[in-house]
Amino acid sequence: MEEYVIDIEAENKEIRKRYRALLRACKPTLQKGDKQQIRKAFDLALESHKDMRRKSGEPYIYHPIAVAQIAAEEIGLGTTSIVCALLHDVVEDTSVTLQDIEEQFGKKVVRIIDGLTKISGIFDPNSSMQAENFRKMLLTLADDVRVILIKLADRLHNMRTMEFMARHKQLKIASETSYLYAPLAHRLGLYAIKSELEDLSMKFTDPDTYKFIAKKLNEKKAEREKFIVDFVTPIQEILADEGIHASVFGRPKSIHSIWNKMRKKSIPFEEVYDLFAIRIIIDTDDEKEKTECWKVYSIVTDLYRPNPDRLRDWISSPKANGYESLHTTVMGPRGQWVEVQIRTRRMNEIAEKGFAAHWKYKESNSDNGLDQWIQKVRDILSNPESNAMDFVDDFKMNLFSDEIFIFTPKGTLVQLPNGATALDFAFEIHTDIGATCIGAKVNHKLVPLSHELQNGDQVEIITSSKQTPKEDWLNFVVTAKAKSKIKSSLKEEKRKVAEDGKEILERKLKSLKITYNTENINKISNFFKYPSSQELFYNVAKGTIDIKNLRDFVANERSEDANQNQFQSHINGLVEKINKKDDTILIGDDFQKVDYTLAPCCNPIPGDDIFGFLTVNDGIKIHRTSCPNASKLMANYGYRILKAKWASLHNNVAFLTGLKIVGIDDVGLVNKITTIISQDFKVNIRSLSISSNEGIFDGDIMVFVNDTAQLDSLIKHLKQIPGITGVTRYESEN
Repeated sequence: MEEYVIDIEAENKEIRKRYRALLRACKPTLQKGDKQQIRKAFDLALESHKDMRRKSGEPYIYHPIAVAQIAAEEIGLGTTSIVCALLHDVVEDTSVTLQDIEEQFGKKVVRIIDGLTKISGIFDPNSSMQAENFRKMLLTLADDVRVILIKLADRLHNMRTMEFMARHKQLKIASETSYLYAPLAHRLGLYAIKSELEDLSMKFTDPDTYKFIAKKLNEKKAEREKFIVDFVTPIQEILADEGIHASVFGRPKSIHSIWNKMRKKSIPFEEVYDLFAIRIIIDTDDEKEKTECWKVYSIVTDLYRPNPDRLRDWISSPKANGYESLHTTVMGPRGQWVEVQIRTRRMNEIAEKGFAAHWKYKESNSDNGLDQWIQKVRDILSNPESNAMDFVDDFKMNLFSDEIFIFTPKGTLVQLPNGATALDFAFEIHTDIGATCIGAKVNHKLVPLSHELQNGDQVEIITSSKQTPKEDWLNFVVTAKAKSKIKSSLKEEKRKVAEDGKEILERKLKSLKITYNTENINKISNFFKYPSSQELFYNVAKGTIDIKNLRDFVANERSEDANQNQFQSHINGLVEKINKKDDTILIGDDFQKVDYTLAPCCNPIPGDDIFGFLTVNDGIKIHRTSCPNASKLMANYGYRILKAKWASLHNNVAFLTGLKIVGIDDVGLVNKITTIISQDFKVNIRSLSISSNEGIFDGDIMVFVNDTAQLDSLIKHLKQIPGITGVTRYESEN
């Protein structure tokens, strides 16, 4: 590695330059005395981090300044947030304590910084430290949303400067970003930041696809810009004639959203039509906003024919995160669909800066969806699950969903996530109504609790005092509020039964001469595969476990002791190795005796970018970095990630992978496909399923290949068969 030569004078000059740029970014929100507070925070951060450097070799202080700059410029936060952004790593990484910060900057700053500081301490290896940290951060959201906003600024800067990090860390951080932080930015209305986080995550988890789409976008840039000019010019002329002051421009869609479209519709890049959106931003008074937006809509749709199914009116009913805009898709002059977004300056600022702009305009729009959403978060947090992972999953589920609007019998509007059921609606109205709900009337017609609601439904809930929450309710509710209330109610019921089970078990263990203590209870829970001691007590009370089963446990315990010690030291040895620099599992290497299996969810083959994941029971599983399950694993269990790469394999080793083939049905098409696979490429077919519908051919083929080079060549040859319109690799056999 080349030596990094440090020029202290040049660095000090650069620090001063960056600090001045930060002050310029803060200028719009500065009030009397603010500059001194920012200076004080900057001096403390500079002093605390003076001997620290980033992975790139740069002084560490560059990072807090950059985070503060993002908070000020891109999110539009004020002085308190700037101070917290400058100090966000001080408590975690240096000797400065929360008490020191409270003395200098007060209670508000210390509360935000505490929310930004990771939990330290020993964790149960089956729990997820990342999930616990995420939950801690959200607990502070109920008090102060700035914690999340600064965390997003911190994450954005880390993602922008991640190329100097080790590969396994890049994967962990990128996965956590796409799994949790991008949805959060979306929910808080920070669309520009959400798109950039998704793009940067993809750049590290699936670099090949990212580079491919970026290259394609670049190639078509001039052509795209000419199209935008041709499309926009007539609109601008009519707006000027009508005396409407507006700026009209085109912006490209993010790489991640283009990839999503390609994947969902199984189409190549060339067939993704809406690679960009046209945005019209109107200068107008608040009271004329709605009228002016619809007037512009009328002008656009007079010029270009709209798609009637693609009108989205978020002006009459804004999204829950405060987003307001009118979206329509129209047919452009060259026969392709173009998305047009119409909004005012105020709406645009809320769309770009989300939460921060929402506070700015709050007086004019007091009944805002964001306040309702934060109230929902508080409801979820008022009853936190004991398992942080469940909590994070429930929370995430409610982040990305689109809203539907439901009316009560009296005409009050209630917002729910798409896919919500009558039972979700009942819990949304009130916990007690949800808990005693037996049915519902949707548009005056009786429906079951699991009935999925549609936009605009009017719903009346029927309750009974004899009703109590049931376990199967969890299968069809989608809101986090309903889930957490049902779980806590079931838990309370279970807890009472478990109390009796505890006494029964104590007596049974006494008769077997087994000491009743925490260690033994945990061992028995593991033996019967129950996740907690409460589950064990509950099953004892229900009669699932009797004295005979416990005797099996005693016999097994003696033989297990020896094996367990051996297994534990093996696992510990692997975990210790994770952080060693050059510790990489070589897949397919006969000399390295490591117990691994290839994950069936993504079927990795030589040439794929891969990583190892240390499971509790199945040794090491090898996944592709672009695997659909990988982001969840890496986001929540980053400490179990192992670096892995393919050893130089002999060509006689074959790996399973899947191909999806789409085309126009023709006589002898299947024969041509199998000839290329079996005879030309000498590749074995494991399974073949083909369906033909109204002349369209759709096939799924599982084949054994040696590596990605052979697979790419096979795909290329299959695409050359007349009538075949698409050949793509798919993730799993399922």
